Amino acid sequence: MRHRLHALLDLLFPPRDFAERPSQGPGLAADAFLKVSFLDDPVCDGCGIPFEFNQGIGALCPACMARPRAFARARAACLYDEGSRDLILRFKHADRPDLAKLFQQWISRAARDLIADADAVVPVPLHPLRLLSRRYNQAAEIARPLARQAGLVYLPDSLRRHRATASQGGRSGSGRRRNVAGAFVVPPGHQRQIKGRRILLIDDVLTTGATAEACAKALLRAGARAVDVAVVARVRTVENHPI
Repeated sequence: MRHRLHALLDLLFPPRDFAERPSQGPGLAADAFLKVSFLDDPVCDGCGIPFEFNQGIGALCPACMARPRAFARARAACLYDEGSRDLILRFKHADRPDLAKLFQQWISRAARDLIADADAVVPVPLHPLRLLSRRYNQAAEIARPLARQAGLVYLPDSLRRHRATASQGGRSGSGRRRNVAGAFVVPPGHQRQIKGRRILLIDDVLTTGATAEACAKALLRAGARAVDVAVVARVRTVENHPI
């Protein structure tokens, strides 16, 4: 009876993929999937930008060698381009938290080495006013099932955005860093949850790395052993630098 009911529902309401297009099942339709520029090794161990050829384990791009960052490593599931942009914008701004499951699967594959080394998972937080307007934190919607699947401690409240910041859109790398400087804090009552642990920080998009850097600094001040970053997508270049 259940199978017959599902068949009837499929007839009345044909299955659609996460991009709202007809599909034979969940996920993305084949043509939409092929448009996503997924990132695989070899990548820079520091920021996750793709290399044209394998440069060895732990290899860093010139920008990461020139200016080490507070976070140890970063990985992205795909490039932020025409193949992924619409999905991510729907997830963030069009009330589509159901896309979190898809993105969690992508990150679990791309950041499997970071997940294996992590002790706890922390989402990049939204300011309470932004959370009130958006109704959910997109980073938390990814981080929660990822932590559960990996058997890691999930710490949704251990990092807080205590200062509201303007949108990062349209800002230069230095402007983005100034915008989020000092915006994040680990509350005193949560520092014991962070101390001594390797933290995996989850966000949706990595652009200049300013937000990830500010979050990592706050976590390290609270005693984190190290901070790694995993995101759904990253831009290829910003101001001639990878992040």
